[in-house]
Amino acid sequence: MAEVKLMKGNEVIAETAIRCGCDGYFGYPITPQSEVMETLMLRKPWEETGMVVLQAESEVAAINMVYGGASCGKKVMTSSSSPGISLKQEGITYIAGSELPCLVVDVMRGGPGLGTIQPSQSDYFQATKGGGHGDYHLIVLAPASVQEMSDFVVLGFDLAFKYRNPAMVLADGVIGQMMEKVVLPDYTPRRTEEEIEKQCGDWALTGKKNRNRHVITSLELEAPRQEVFNEKLQRKYREIEANEVRYEMINCEDAEYIFVAYGSTARICQKSIQLAREAGIKVGLLRPITLYPFPMKPISDLCGRVKGFLSVEMSAGQMVEDVRLAVEGRVKVEHYGRMGGVVPTPEEIVVALREKFSI
Repeated sequence: MAEVKLMKGNEVIAETAIRCGCDGYFGYPITPQSEVMETLMLRKPWEETGMVVLQAESEVAAINMVYGGASCGKKVMTSSSSPGISLKQEGITYIAGSELPCLVVDVMRGGPGLGTIQPSQSDYFQATKGGGHGDYHLIVLAPASVQEMSDFVVLGFDLAFKYRNPAMVLADGVIGQMMEKVVLPDYTPRRTEEEIEKQCGDWALTGKKNRNRHVITSLELEAPRQEVFNEKLQRKYREIEANEVRYEMINCEDAEYIFVAYGSTARICQKSIQLAREAGIKVGLLRPITLYPFPMKPISDLCGRVKGFLSVEMSAGQMVEDVRLAVEGRVKVEHYGRMGGVVPTPEEIVVALREKFSI
């Protein structure tokens, strides 16, 4: 029977990690995601499942511990907030370049620099465009509820192992801190060494001897060889783009204008839709669930019957660039955002829609 609890978004990340058979968590405290590690420490999963939970000496150490665990085929993860994710970028690009699976949770706060501890959505670029160097992508999932914080831990690990690629749960501070009812998944046992060998034995370091291994050199001196490897990665990303786009449409059937928003901003936009429709403005919402791969085609398909798109973000305007790429100039695309940890209200979003489209 499903277990239902009232939990914070950050807490449910930890609880679901235990329940889905995670082998190891390596992290470092930072607001507004510290409850992830705090919950794990309180739950003591090493006594229950054998899961390793370790507060590393720094964010850099944490992501490289994840790198080591992923190399052995283990189901490993880390979490942080925006400045900490910035510090992890070199490790993340190594993991992507080594084609290893792992889960990274980013609970965003305002910047730049240390900025503020308040919620923001200004990590979109570094999450979806590759915050480290090189031509690589993470699979990026954007939860808009505490339930999705749980669901996307499971989905993130599944996709990471399916494509041998790091996956990220990109939440904002509102989703991390809010409490909601959540249906928790059933317990899945951690995989045995034999199961890891069967699933990952062709690439992971599983302890078997006298076997060729998947090895990435830290520095490739032959540029043509590195290009061939990069071409292989691009083929994988095209496969992900073809098969893993996820999104939600709300009230788009008769809409003349479309909000594009994710995370807590998408929830706020649902109230804005109600207010706008009460005023006679037909508005819908397209909510990207995967930020990479981004739902280009669904947005493109809407261009033939809507007058414009308003990208609503808690940032100066980042996702709006992908919306514009999808629209290709066929209809008007505008941006409305709040910065520095300020959360927009439903009323001001409707005002912005009226002003930017002269309604």
